[in-house]
Amino acid sequence: MIDLNSDLGEGFGAWSMGDDEALLGIVSSANIACGFHAGDPSIMRRTCDVAVERGVRIGAHISYRDLAGFGRRAIAVPPRELTDECLYQIGALDAFARAAGDRVRYVKPHGALYNSAAVDPSIASAVAAAVARYGGLSLLGLPGSEHEEAAAAAGIDFHAEGFADRAYTPAGTLVPRSRPGSVLDQESALAQAISIAIDGSTRDSDGAPVAVPARSLCVHGDSPGAVEMARAIRDALTGKGVELRAFA
Repeated sequence: MIDLNSDLGEGFGAWSMGDDEALLGIVSSANIACGFHAGDPSIMRRTCDVAVERGVRIGAHISYRDLAGFGRRAIAVPPRELTDECLYQIGALDAFARAAGDRVRYVKPHGALYNSAAVDPSIASAVAAAVARYGGLSLLGLPGSEHEEAAAAAGIDFHAEGFADRAYTPAGTLVPRSRPGSVLDQESALAQAISIAIDGSTRDSDGAPVAVPARSLCVHGDSPGAVEMARAIRDALTGKGVELRAFA
């Protein structure tokens, strides 16, 4: 049993990214942008409406305040201020989720915030503090990282995430997007998704085994051919007897 998630609602105004409608017919959980790296009130509302209509769980995809950089630039924010910014984003998305008839179930940091919180205890703790303070939510993050440590310290549920379409370093972190081969093609992503779901491991960028004990698998909504990739992964997993079920 595993969850399939995707980062959605990442347009802004007249600009759109990915095919959210199609992906919401495939995934079991949606990490919806909350306005700091992408998304705006209308996009947040529409994405929540479709997610609830299709029985897809809603997660708050929080970020550094970085629309120009799509949240992929690390920004020096004091921990208390970062907690407030995370809390602000969760509350904004939860308003639209509740208006659609459900609620935010979990939180997943985006981009640079995700990567920073995976290795920096102060950033991880700031994120976890926001999740704990809001209440009733769990945290989705990188297994064996500061995400998991901070969640435990804050007394919140943690769910480990694996990535179908991203390469791993020998340390079990994601290969930076600035490096060649950091984003996998569909064939490689399909093989990695099956390996993580069934064996709890994959191969790192050097070809050696690396443990990825994931409860949820991510297919990025902005990856080339994301819809086809997500559908192929879903079909392959169910074909091997893996049940797709939301973790939250």
